[in-house]
Amino acid sequence: MPQNSHGPLSTGLAGNSWTEDLRSSIDRSFDQTLARLKSLVAIPGIAWPSFDRAPLDRSAEAVAELLRGAGVEDVEILQCDKADGTPGGPAVVARRPAAGGKPTILLYAHHDVQPTGDVSLWDTEPFAAVEKDGRLYGRGAADDKAGIMAHIAAYAAVSEVLGSSLGLGVTFFIEGEEEAGSPTFRAFLEANRELLRSDVIVVADSSNWKVGIPALTTSLRGLVDGTIEVQVLEHAVHSGMYGGPVLDAPTLLSRLIATLHDDDGNVAVQGLVARDTANVELPEADYRADASVLDGVRLAGSGSIASRLWTKPALSIIGFDAPSVDAASNTLLPRARAKFSLRLAPGQVPGEAMEAVRKHVEANAPFGAKVTFTPGESGNPFLTDTSSRAATLAMWALGEAWGVKAVETGIGGSIPFIADLTEVYPDVQILVTGVEDPDSRAHSANESLHLGDFRNAILAEALLLARINSEGL
Repeated sequence: MPQNSHGPLSTGLAGNSWTEDLRSSIDRSFDQTLARLKSLVAIPGIAWPSFDRAPLDRSAEAVAELLRGAGVEDVEILQCDKADGTPGGPAVVARRPAAGGKPTILLYAHHDVQPTGDVSLWDTEPFAAVEKDGRLYGRGAADDKAGIMAHIAAYAAVSEVLGSSLGLGVTFFIEGEEEAGSPTFRAFLEANRELLRSDVIVVADSSNWKVGIPALTTSLRGLVDGTIEVQVLEHAVHSGMYGGPVLDAPTLLSRLIATLHDDDGNVAVQGLVARDTANVELPEADYRADASVLDGVRLAGSGSIASRLWTKPALSIIGFDAPSVDAASNTLLPRARAKFSLRLAPGQVPGEAMEAVRKHVEANAPFGAKVTFTPGESGNPFLTDTSSRAATLAMWALGEAWGVKAVETGIGGSIPFIADLTEVYPDVQILVTGVEDPDSRAHSANESLHLGDFRNAILAEALLLARINSEGL
């Protein structure tokens, strides 16, 4: 392996001088990094159409200024229009060109945040970052403004320690509409294909295994959703006059929904990919606590809990159209409709999964009811090539920074824009990292960031940048 003035970077020894130089740089500036993170948390930049756009623009300007302050000269705020002609969220793109023969790494995060939800559920003001018991509380503190600051602080440390020997190309791509579903992401990629081209992409928008144990997210489930409508009558009729020979639509829809899972709670739709291959075990007690499962509720499915979360499909009914209890009358309802959400295992083609659900509901129409299936949105699953050079270096950097071996984990959720990245840049190596942990409560009240893990995440990324700069890919 190539060497440098700090000794062989490839040793992986926690005490090597390169690691200590970067750690010292990060520690010296950590209070400033934290202050800057707090200033970002104070900006309520929400990309949802129903919210004021001004704070979102202010958030982009603040990120751009931080990047300029880190020594990146080429900084732009860019956007694309949505399909309806309204502007998409403002993205910040900043570039340091690669020296001859050096690769380029793209660092992704997003500066927009989720709405606060019910403010009464928060113990602190959502947009006033508060330190308490080693954590920083506030909306966006973890998701994903900490990701932004991890990128900036890591770059600053590498720039200080390596100086003129830093030839690695670095592009920052800080999106401004991720929490709104990234409606212009694909158009933005197409419009800026060459500007964002790189050899490695680091997506800092995931979670570690737990506090004190880092993780590289190596798989994400895909997603399809849609609606299922059951109709049995032309119009509503009096339940006393006509009830008995015909069952109402909500009852029949409920019977149809019940066929979607077997008696153990496994998804019963034929043709879906499912594997019991997770290599990390998640204790049942931990899952029950994290998911707030009530005592006495039996968990669904078979195989390891980690596989049920990461490498098997999961189907939920997330909406149901029927009269409310308070407005109910003694009537046989002619139709009822439900919305399903199906998480897909890595390796599943979304179109094939959608067709499998359609065939299932049409084949299981109860009592000959008319069933109408309407497909909705879809997103591809993601699986990292863990044998790639970038993934190997990332696992090394995480273990070096935390002082414990990093684990490869999956995420039960989806990050649909990663599919866009893989389609536009099919040869790029994508690494999904993050600063969250199971207690971060992203999207919920009392969102928080573990400050010790945040510091380690900065060091891990700095080590990754230094190693790729030294050895290439």
